[in-house]
Parts: sequence; C-alpha cells; structure tokens
Amino acid sequence: MLYDIRQTTRYTYASPVPFSRQVLRLLPVARKGQRVVAADLVITPEPTERQDGFDFFGNRITTVAFAFPHEELTLETRARVAVDAGDKRDSEATPSWEQIRRQAVAEADLGPLSPVHFLFASRIIAIDDAIAAYAVASFPAGRPILAAAFDLTCRIKADFAYDPEATDVTTLPADAFAKRAGVCQDFAHVMIAGLRTLGLPAAYVSGFLRTLPPPGQPRLEGADATHAWVAVWCGREAGWIGLDPTNGVVAAEDHVVLALGRDYSDAAPVDGIIVISGDHQLDVEVDVLAISGSDAG
Repeated sequence: MLYDIRQTTRYTYASPVPFSRQVLRLLPVARKGQRVVAADLVITPEPTERQDGFDFFGNRITTVAFAFPHEELTLETRARVAVDAGDKRDSEATPSWEQIRRQAVAEADLGPLSPVHFLFASRIIAIDDAIAAYAVASFPAGRPILAAAFDLTCRIKADFAYDPEATDVTTLPADAFAKRAGVCQDFAHVMIAGLRTLGLPAAYVSGFLRTLPPPGQPRLEGADATHAWVAVWCGREAGWIGLDPTNGVVAAEDHVVLALGRDYSDAAPVDGIIVISGDHQLDVEVDVLAISGSDAG
C-alpha cells in the first residue's frame, strides 16, 4: 500500500523563546517491508543550525538549534511511503517463548536490531511485579511466542480503556497499569514491561496509522496523531513482529514505522531543551491517506 503522509506539529509559546535545541524524529526510513519514496521536513522559522543523520537504532534524526527569539515553531513532515502487507505468519508455528528467552540471551550480535538491547529495564520501563503477574497468564509452558504475545496484545485491548485524559507523556507504565487506562504509548509500555519481565525482547515502535480504513473495517484508535505499538522478537527465522495492543491487531500495512527504540525516550518525535518563561500550546495534525488504486511499486 502506498501512503501520502502529512503531519504538522505546531508549538505556540506564551513568551518569546530566546534559545532552543531539539532532536526531531519526524522522518520515516526504509525498513523491512517499508520503502520511503520521498520525505521532507520543513521547519519554520528556519533554524540557526540543522544537521540530519541517524541514531544507533537506525532512526532518522534532525538536530536543530534556534539562537534567536521566536514565539512559534512549526514542523511539517511530508512523505510518501510504501508498506508491504507482509506474509500471514502462523502464530502456532513460531518457537515456544521459553526457546526465545534462551535464544535472546545467547545472541552474539550487537547490531541495532539485536534482541539483547531490548531485554532489560530502560529509561522509562522498569521491571514491575504487578505487570509481570498480569502478563504471565498469557504464557503457559510451551506456548509459541507469537501466539502468547498476541494473546497479551488482545487482553490489553480488552482490559484497558483508551482515555487521552487518564495519562500524559510522562506517565510511567506502572501508573497506567494501575489505572487500566491511557493511550497507545501507555499500552505499548505496559506490554513491553510484561514481556521483558519474562526475559523476552520487546521494542517500542512509533509511527502512523492509516487515517481512513478500508470499507467495512473499523477506524483504528490513535489514527489522529503519531501512534505507538510493540515489536516482539520471535526468533532468528521470524525476526521482529509488530503487535498493536491499542487495537488488538498485528501491525501490518495499516502501520507506517517512524522510529523504534527501547521505550518512548528513544523514539520521541520531538526531544530537547527550551529556554522559556510561561506555558506553551502544542497542536498536532496527522493525515495518512492511501493512494487509491496504487501499489508499492
């Protein structure tokens, strides 16, 4: 499926900002099953400094600095991305979750997508006993990893309320779990915490969802902004498979990957420092439109 993606992120400050420096992860990159046809990031006002590159996990980053007073900052992402539907994998044919746990710790590869980077507590995600007790119910002895992880995905979808007022960007997984409410970021963090307590590699993925679903299919939660889901390592053969606990589905051609990391802090769309007096307002508009009658070619 070929998509035209439009995202506008606008900060309006209560008083002029004399200086700021930010790291932006607002441009998609080519990944397995995903091809970037074109991508551009327009920044207004034009920054004093701009440098484009990649971080350790292969995410495209734009580092900017503004050394002059400004009262507004607008970030406009425009991209055309082709996403493969992917092969339907038999979840029961994947290795048992105990095998995956043993394989992960035995991996010698230290590259960006090595499972060893995604096994332990990270900046936001701690090992939590309550979340562990919840997650383990999906992992009886010998159950295939993908079947077990998808069961956990569906349980979070069923047991948690999608409520943007319940949490904010600083909410920790334990707090979202206690409330059984939050948004996609919270559900992804809770699921990752549960998987890692079992010794299973899980990554945080940020990206976009198709805004308008195919006829007859329900609209997915989180389609109005950047979305978040989980990638689970299912062994050397199957590799990383995306699971979306907000919607209870396998991530497929409706999901466009923007960035990934150990948790939100590795994949945040905008990060950095601002010298400011007073509050600010943030407005984000996202459109992910399938190009009718097109394909990935």
